[in-house]
Amino acid sequence: MPILVCGGAGYIGSHFVEALQKTALKPVVVDNLRTGHREAVPDDVPFYETDIRDKKALQTIFAKHNISAVVHFAACSLVGESMEEPLLYFNNNVGGMQSLLEVMAENDVDKIVFSSSASTYGEPKSVPILETAPTNPTNPYGESKLFMEKMMHWIDTAFHIRYVSLRYFNVAGASPTGNIGEDHRPESHLVPIILQVPLGKRSHLTVYGNDYPTPDGTCIRDYVHVCDLASAHIAALHYLEKGGKSDIFNLGSGNGFSVMEMITAARRATGHAIPIEIGTRRPGDPARLIASSEKAKKILGWQPQATNMEDIISSAWKWHSQHPNGFAR
Repeated sequence: MPILVCGGAGYIGSHFVEALQKTALKPVVVDNLRTGHREAVPDDVPFYETDIRDKKALQTIFAKHNISAVVHFAACSLVGESMEEPLLYFNNNVGGMQSLLEVMAENDVDKIVFSSSASTYGEPKSVPILETAPTNPTNPYGESKLFMEKMMHWIDTAFHIRYVSLRYFNVAGASPTGNIGEDHRPESHLVPIILQVPLGKRSHLTVYGNDYPTPDGTCIRDYVHVCDLASAHIAALHYLEKGGKSDIFNLGSGNGFSVMEMITAARRATGHAIPIEIGTRRPGDPARLIASSEKAKKILGWQPQATNMEDIISSAWKWHSQHPNGFAR
């Protein structure tokens, strides 16, 4: 059964494609390569370098491959950039979703799994965060993700296109094969930034604030392994195939790790000292963000396998140490 994977050359999308190939489902990848990497997609997977806002191109792909469902990862995703260029984010993210849903409706494709974000919640009033928590994004990126969820809700009402929206928390790690991993430019995620120190790309790591109301004074976040995210998307596809109704699920480990705990785990995983300097707090950084993923476990049958932080960072280190320049040759 052919599955269209939008953004399948990106970090999470490529790991999903790798996982999907181990099932009876067949990926077909669309990616404009703005942030994705062609090298992340296996040669035997149909690949189209195109933008999902190009409806004509999408129509051709849907017809050629008889697409049965969509998994949607394609989006601009940098919070800081979204503050500087909000219209880019609404044009790309919301506009891309509109084109995709229009083509799905025109081709009677009635299932979509969407890569959403914990940024839809904004500043949480309590943790762990439940799916019923208020949604009040604090940046255009989160706002665009929330609006995309609302679009799917109303399209389900009008055209019976059922959806699962997966709200991620912090993603880390890499494939155990070591063939694919995280390669953002510029890099904004904590784990690869930490690993730039043992790679010799920076002399130290700056910790932004050590005076938060947490045990060691540094921010606490919920991290989930990218391969566990991939398995959640497959579980969501199976849920929709069995007639499951549209729904929203958090994806996290349910465990919180502070910045200092992450650094300690990275020191053990790499054998490197990883010097640090303490900087000032960044505006808007909450002290603690932890997900409740009980709903996904109960309804989707999802269970994260990688819960040891040193193991998660070790998988990332395997990728980064073997590919110090990412996918660049």
